[in-house]
Amino acid sequence: MATATADRLESLGIAFGALLVLVGLATIVGTPWAHKSGSVLVTLGQALGAVGAIAVGAGLAWLVRK
Repeated sequence: MATATADRLESLGIAFGALLVLVGLATIVGTPWAHKSGSVLVTLGQALGAVGAIAVGAGLAWLVRK
């Protein structure tokens, strides 16, 4: 028998965290910096943004499950 969680928003937090991780991974795999003729600073910003999205998503999912 399945038991209901005490927090009804726990599944939403986990889903949103997983979505952020997937968006970050898709951004890294898509390599948007390879198609732009921007500077090194723009490239670094895009890469850090993708890694940041992965970190925030994983942190959110971990925090909700804690």
